[in-house]
Amino acid sequence: MQEATSPKRRSFSLYAVVSAALLSVGVIVAILAGVSPASAASLATNPEAQVMVFMVPLTILVLVMLFEVARFALRNVALPAETKPRRQVRRYWSPGHNEG
Repeated sequence: MQEATSPKRRSFSLYAVVSAALLSVGVIVAILAGVSPASAASLATNPEAQVMVFMVPLTILVLVMLFEVARFALRNVALPAETKPRRQVRRYWSPGHNEG
């Protein structure tokens, strides 16, 4: 039997509200800073910006994965028991009528 990772299902409405608020703040800051698509396009030609656009999400993804692995390992939940590998059944094939 598989155990759930949490005793109760969490509501994601709080996360949705926080995400929407952060997005709104980011949009307001961008408007006040005068960021336009033309200025953003000229910024994207900078090699450092291109590397940053690729590496920042990748680094965040790796850190989140490490956090999840550590959280699972520190929980001291027993891993599922190992099962013996299935014995392979050898089927001897021979060509049928008018085959090879």
